[in-house]
Amino acid sequence: MVSEKSAPPSQSFEQTISELEAIVTEMEQGDLPLHDALKKFERGIELSRLSQKALVDAEQKVKILTEQNGDSQLQDFSAAQED
Repeated sequence: MVSEKSAPPSQSFEQTISELEAIVTEMEQGDLPLHDALKKFERGIELSRLSQKALVDAEQKVKILTEQNGDSQLQDFSAAQED
């Protein structure tokens, strides 16, 4: 049985990104033993996937909400600012 560590359910997107940034900073210093670096890398990949999923979920919610309000087309943020 493979146990899968993941961010606690109560961990927010911002906390996940903050933990990921801390891991990146720590790994960039290059002072970690190989075994520890590999564990940090694994956790970083996991956090990256969790963050990506959170962004996709948020995008889906925005699409659903805008469709419910009769505005079925989303525009890029930069395009919306130019109007």
